[in-house]
Amino acid sequence: MRQLLRLFIAFLPFSCNSQTIQTTGLQQPVEIIRDRWGVNHIYAKNEHDLFFAQGYAAAQDRLFQLEIWRRQATGTIAELLGPQETKRDIGTRLFKFRGDINKELLHYHPHGPQIVGAFVDGINAYITEILKTPEKLPFEFRVLKTKPALWTSEVVISRHQGLLGNVRDELNYGRLVKLIGPDKLRELQWFHPASKPSDPDLTLHVNGEELFQPILELYEAFRLPLKFSDRLAKADEDEASRSDKSVDEWFETEKQFVGSNNWIISGNKSASGYPMLANDPHRSQSTPSLRYWVHLNAPGVDSPGWNVIGAGEPTLPGISIGHNDYGAWGLTIFETDNEDIYVYETNPANPNQYRYKGKGATYTWENMKILTETIPMKDGQSVRVELKYTRHGPVVFEDKEHHKAYAIRAGWLETGCAPYLASLRMNQSKNWTEFRQACTYSRVPGENMIWADRTGTIGWQAVGLSPIRQSSPGKNFTGLVPVPGDGRFEWSGYLPILQLPNKLNPSEGFVATANNNLTPVDFPHRDAVGWTWAAPSRAHRIEEVLGDGKRKNLVDFMALQADYLSIPARTLVPLLQNLASQSDRTTQALEYLRRWDYKLDPNSVAAAIYVAWEGQLKLAVYQQKVPKIAQPYLTSLPSKRVIDALLPPTASRDSLLLLCMDRAVTELTGRLGNDMTKWVYGQAKNKHITLTHPLSNMVDKAMRKKINLGPAIRGGYAETVNATSANLNQTHGASFRILVDTEDWDKTLGINTPGQSGNPDSPHYGDLFPIWADNKYFPVYFSKEKVKSVAEETTVLKP
Repeated sequence: MRQLLRLFIAFLPFSCNSQTIQTTGLQQPVEIIRDRWGVNHIYAKNEHDLFFAQGYAAAQDRLFQLEIWRRQATGTIAELLGPQETKRDIGTRLFKFRGDINKELLHYHPHGPQIVGAFVDGINAYITEILKTPEKLPFEFRVLKTKPALWTSEVVISRHQGLLGNVRDELNYGRLVKLIGPDKLRELQWFHPASKPSDPDLTLHVNGEELFQPILELYEAFRLPLKFSDRLAKADEDEASRSDKSVDEWFETEKQFVGSNNWIISGNKSASGYPMLANDPHRSQSTPSLRYWVHLNAPGVDSPGWNVIGAGEPTLPGISIGHNDYGAWGLTIFETDNEDIYVYETNPANPNQYRYKGKGATYTWENMKILTETIPMKDGQSVRVELKYTRHGPVVFEDKEHHKAYAIRAGWLETGCAPYLASLRMNQSKNWTEFRQACTYSRVPGENMIWADRTGTIGWQAVGLSPIRQSSPGKNFTGLVPVPGDGRFEWSGYLPILQLPNKLNPSEGFVATANNNLTPVDFPHRDAVGWTWAAPSRAHRIEEVLGDGKRKNLVDFMALQADYLSIPARTLVPLLQNLASQSDRTTQALEYLRRWDYKLDPNSVAAAIYVAWEGQLKLAVYQQKVPKIAQPYLTSLPSKRVIDALLPPTASRDSLLLLCMDRAVTELTGRLGNDMTKWVYGQAKNKHITLTHPLSNMVDKAMRKKINLGPAIRGGYAETVNATSANLNQTHGASFRILVDTEDWDKTLGINTPGQSGNPDSPHYGDLFPIWADNKYFPVYFSKEKVKSVAEETTVLKP
């Protein structure tokens, strides 16, 4: 293992700096050891100071990221960027959690109010200090001519950036049912698991013609990433640039490429004899990174102490993925559906009333709840807005011509739905029973939680908020299309999390999840889980490697997280075996594929040819199968539908395979030149990654060079274990990775790109980017002795 680490990281001589900082709010001194990869190891003497220091350190490293989170959470973006962000702020305020904040915080941990309060105090302590010397603020504040403001606990529990649900799909499915009918939609989309061909029920009980309106405009506005411009005052230009097409493309990209891999193996599958765990969440690639490593160590208060290391989001206390003294855990997305669109008839005499079923067969007009709020504007007058709510949720659109209103029932507005915050309970779990109990508090997003501990236990528990939709004879409520809000389609609570799929010490000796369907066809609570899942290619490859009969070590796990083998290629390329082309160029390309090992390696010419060919095949099958009238609402086909269409051997199939190869060769010639030997997959003109700072277009060339990173060559694509999205410039994938052998916590390996800090003036802004780009890691030390051996800086926070 020592030789292995030397391959990854050059341990150069360095000195450890020390400093002492006095800050208000601490009870006792806290020691923070920053290691050479920028990870803070926080040693506190009590629980309050531990989370105070976590907040303080996060603010040091990610201050601008935290400020943008605060503004998104509070609906004050228009105050920073101008009137073009008004709809975003309205959407944020519509979907703001408005319950009992104390009850909300207690959900996440018995000391939730105190933990979150201390974390917020730590952030605010750093903000208060740096505002005394505003010239030291990160450059983004100077560019935008703003300063950070103080946090509250309400900011921490915001849901604005969570992976929330399928409401956009639901609206589009309703539109598609109207355009092409439910049978055709089931033929094109891959809804599963399904016990019969008519599953799922897609009967439309609302007026389908009225669904083709901007019903989700406010919802989409607050979910979209921020777009910064050097022409902030020109709202019309910014509005024009955020076209319907660009909005759809962003949501479609997120839906396709946000995912994760994780797996666990038992001791009889590992070289060490102890269980092992791997996890690599796939999210948008950005600077700074979404994730943030930290080590938390302190005695507890009337509870177990804290000694946990891993990563979460810098805006949250605790660790979402990592390990403590007893076990390790990780997550991937598991499909639950906790959003529904309700359509109401409104009173022609009073549009703030909607029809709802009363006693017996009578209907009554119910009043909407109306809140009035004021949205501050940049360089302008504040705007007063009305926020309307039905009994089901926020009203996002009013169709006054047809006397209709549309609201979203969002389960994640319930208590306890701040994404990942329930990890606080997991951080102190000592065994599978305690971990599984902690999982019962994890409501959003739906996840595959895995656990591995030193006693030999491995386990998987699906978690998530899963509404139980009431059904009646002749009416099946699947949550896949909009429904009337008149009382005929209701939820009857939520499925207890422990009734979601799970496993303990499976006989095969491993569990692997990759956002694929793991729900049995005969699962008794079918409508409480999702109907669409990621393609199973990543999961099948992981299962193939873990089940090959060879004991695994950390080197094997690293190779698997970096694996570039394409399962679809292994299916599709053999279809070319007996085909011949009249084009010499296409024949040359065919020969590359026939000698290929199906791995999308950066140095492979065949990989470049295959990916271009597969892209042309997907486009051709899509154009053949999806009626033009439906294409705006179904922008791609699942890989399974494409492959199923290409498997039957026909003359027309063979012609299509060759035609798409001709097109792929033309595409690559135009992009990479005539010399096919130079068509290596990983290069700046082909598969690569460039990280562009969101304020890049607002600074000069010198600053852009400092804040943007890349290009770095990449391999793989969306359906390899090393998922690098389907775009030539990798937009999504594993920015964070962790590998754990429970035999020895100091053997843990990790990575986080581009670095721990969001400040370009920090040496840890982009120091991990080249390591990550080479699919390598740094050692994640846990024992204090090992931590001290790689210490870069020691800070003592004093009261």
